[in-house]
Amino acid sequence: MPGPTDGAATWRPRGRAGERAALDNALVRDVEAAIATGDMAAIAALVEGLHEADRADLLEQVSPDQRAFLVEQWREGFDAEILPYLDEQVRDEVVRLLPRETLIRAVGELETDDAVYVIEGLAPDERQELLDALPAPERAVLQEGLTFEEESAGRLMRREVVTAPAYWSVGHVIDYLRAAADDLPEEFYDVFVVDPQRRPVGTVSLAKLIRTHRPAIVRDIMDAEPHLVRLDMDQEEVAYLFSQYGLTSAAVVDGAGRLVGVITHDDVTEVIEEEAEEDILHLGGVGDTDFRDPVVRTARKRFVWLFCNLGTALAASFVIGLFHHAIAEIVALAALMPIVAAIGGNAGTQAMTVAVRALATRDLTPANATATLRKELGVALINGGLCALLMGVITWGRFHDWQLAGVMAAAMVANLLMAGLAGALTPIMLTRLGIDPAPASGVFVTAVTDIVGFFAFLGLATLLLL
Repeated sequence: MPGPTDGAATWRPRGRAGERAALDNALVRDVEAAIATGDMAAIAALVEGLHEADRADLLEQVSPDQRAFLVEQWREGFDAEILPYLDEQVRDEVVRLLPRETLIRAVGELETDDAVYVIEGLAPDERQELLDALPAPERAVLQEGLTFEEESAGRLMRREVVTAPAYWSVGHVIDYLRAAADDLPEEFYDVFVVDPQRRPVGTVSLAKLIRTHRPAIVRDIMDAEPHLVRLDMDQEEVAYLFSQYGLTSAAVVDGAGRLVGVITHDDVTEVIEEEAEEDILHLGGVGDTDFRDPVVRTARKRFVWLFCNLGTALAASFVIGLFHHAIAEIVALAALMPIVAAIGGNAGTQAMTVAVRALATRDLTPANATATLRKELGVALINGGLCALLMGVITWGRFHDWQLAGVMAAAMVANLLMAGLAGALTPIMLTRLGIDPAPASGVFVTAVTDIVGFFAFLGLATLLLL
């Protein structure tokens, strides 16, 4: 193995003998140092043994100029399997950097679902030029894949499927698999049993196939109730199906019930990660591409939610303005009222986060919505009572006014109760209205807790202290 030249990064094997190398911060720094000196031997040694996913992470972590350098050096033998692991923005950048011949080869080597993912970000004319260079059968499959909705089962599936008729014997199936080894998908877990119209009538796992004697007939050992996925099913629905029933793969069928593709658990794992990440980012009012977007685009996206929050803040300030005489009379109110709103906002966010996640995993349904609301109100009552007791004592100790302490305690209980109700109820109502609760809930919950908090505290103070 060639080593780096003097002054360049030094390659160090990672892990025990026989273990695959792994990407870490030290390796990234070493690669960056090797790029700075142009030492290709060092770079080759550093990345040797890295999994395709780690090479994709490496391309994502280096700067755009360093990324372009690596792609240029790898262009001839570029590993097509790196592309599906790349973040969308980096994927599009790498695809533009690859020579046309290399990209055509890479797309031809990938499974259909990965190939669609790679070319979907191309400009229409570039995409068509690439498709025209592919063999007609592959071109037709990819063109059809691009017609499906972006987050549908049709876009997620791969077309390479292993099938067998129900009347075959186990031995016949095994012999067929061995004879057609070069034409089979690189990885598959089930054999789909189909009728003469290519409609799935059952599945046989490879584990069961291997353990069963050769004379056995497929229809006698198959699972006769396969889980089927429609072409237009949303990928989130597909992920739920896999999670609920512990599937390793599922057949995708068209409107006539004919088998057109398969979705496997590794594809669904990516969907689950994407959906979870999307929910987390939306709860914070940012998009899924926020991390890699340029400054102006990021600012524009975030400003939309900041503008909405500005509206709720103005509403809260209007409520405060209604009680400006009370604040002028009792200056202590100005010091205490932010506490009520802040605690209410945090409590509302807690309830909202739990509700949004439970809706996403389908743990929260119309059947248990009422029980969930009762639970959140119970939690709010207990925490509101504890916070009220604590803040009542603190307020009395600071201002020596038991009436002010009582107002603070009562407002704390009222706002936490409203926060718990709003935090749980808002995502439920938005879901029923067909609105994604992850990005929209926060604005409403913040508005409720701020307005109710200020109104309860200042209203009670005006009523009881003036």
